[in-house]
Amino acid sequence: MKIVNLIEKVTRFSGYVGAALSFPLIGALVYEVFSRYILGRPTLWAFEVSYMVMGAIFMLGMANTLRIGQHVNVDVMTNIMSEKTNTIIKIIGYLLFIPILIWLVFELSNYAFSAFESGERSGRSAWNPIIWPAYSTWLIGFSLLFLQVLAELIKAFSTLISYRNKRGSIYE
Repeated sequence: MKIVNLIEKVTRFSGYVGAALSFPLIGALVYEVFSRYILGRPTLWAFEVSYMVMGAIFMLGMANTLRIGQHVNVDVMTNIMSEKTNTIIKIIGYLLFIPILIWLVFELSNYAFSAFESGERSGRSAWNPIIWPAYSTWLIGFSLLFLQVLAELIKAFSTLISYRNKRGSIYE
């Protein structure tokens, strides 16, 4: 389970980075409000910084949210099922999710590389920043989510195997 521990260490760190990004987001928004309403001079950059940083917070937090079990779950169903049944359902869900994540990581790597290579800009404000850092954050976020799904899959299989070893068969 060393690989699971390594993945979860990286995932935990990305969650901390995502949480820490709340401070620059708050600072940018407070400065924008101050600049707009007190100084009468709105910034050119606050809108773009706020949606890019908020996106980074979300993307860097996805995998950590899965690690700590805080993604949406239908407790009504899982509470009435056995641990073994819940584990099998998790395994099926993760196996179905992996191809989607592989596709997303592949496409986002193309987006990020293409934006970097072309110097693509956002086009959403007068500031018009380069967009590849945002695309790269999306790529990192979904890559970490993919790794965390693999870690969750390993843990689920491990639970199923240990359940089998205790009972003799997973089909009891």
